[in-house]
Amino acid sequence: MEKKIDVVALGELLIDMTNNGVSENNNDLFEANPGGAPCNVLAMLKRFGHEVNFIGKVGDDIFGRKLKATLEEVGIGTDNLLMDKDVRTTLAFVETFPDGDRDFSFYRNPGADMMLRKDEVDTELIKNTKVFHFGTLSMTHELPREATIFALEEAKKNGAIITFDPNLREPLWNSLDEAKEQILCGMKYADYLKISDNEIQWLTGEQDYTAGVHKIREQFNIPLITVSLGKEGSRAYYQPEGKDEIIVEVDSFLSPETIETTGAGDTFCGCIIHYLLEYGIYELDENRLKEMLTVANAAASLITRVKGALRVMPSLDKVNELAKSR
Repeated sequence: MEKKIDVVALGELLIDMTNNGVSENNNDLFEANPGGAPCNVLAMLKRFGHEVNFIGKVGDDIFGRKLKATLEEVGIGTDNLLMDKDVRTTLAFVETFPDGDRDFSFYRNPGADMMLRKDEVDTELIKNTKVFHFGTLSMTHELPREATIFALEEAKKNGAIITFDPNLREPLWNSLDEAKEQILCGMKYADYLKISDNEIQWLTGEQDYTAGVHKIREQFNIPLITVSLGKEGSRAYYQPEGKDEIIVEVDSFLSPETIETTGAGDTFCGCIIHYLLEYGIYELDENRLKEMLTVANAAASLITRVKGALRVMPSLDKVNELAKSR
């Protein structure tokens, strides 16, 4: 069959309950924002006009039905989104701090995303995708871990580019040792690794990001690694096998309009995957890498100026306008 899908992602689809001020009685108000890192990535890719599809599970409840409707509204395929009558949709309560950073409390014991089984994964979707994207929230428990590894094996077998964002959420793991083991397992499959500054320092024990990337590359042949540096911007480390390493760093687009950082990494990741679809994993050079990071940083900055992520991804016009303002 001819390949028809640009990106398929597997993982969590949930509700981010985000701080939205206080009531007249001084009680916290929370806004129910559709979220989940893999679908945030797909939503940004949809802005670029890519054909995208999602594999996952939600509860057959108020939130699950709203999430399915939201994916359909933004144009993310739901062919392999399952509704579970027995388990509730996962909720993540997000506390936002004055600097825009945040903390999470998950209601997921179990949540529907933890109940995806490998026999429920649609292999036809994976066979017909150019890129397969995943994170580690689908690797915290045995059932979805089996489903994730099964999907990864299928994607690898069928020649898809595999993109990986560990997206460490410490409260969801039994231990950080287990988290590390599963992240390393994910890296075995990755062609592109998106990792944050604190994640790479924790994972490698190296405070210097370049030393951390080189430590990862000693073990895994990952052509493209980006390190997101928060307010400091981002770096790309590019080294296909047999070629010299190229390192590019681009400043962030800091804004006084930033209200929260939820979805910034996912928006960034979606932009990087767009460039991989445009040029392939082996056809990047210093100029393309610089342009790629500039666009990704611009998009990430724009998403921090609104609440939520999945439904409110920035338009390409605004992304390009900000990117070209430098």
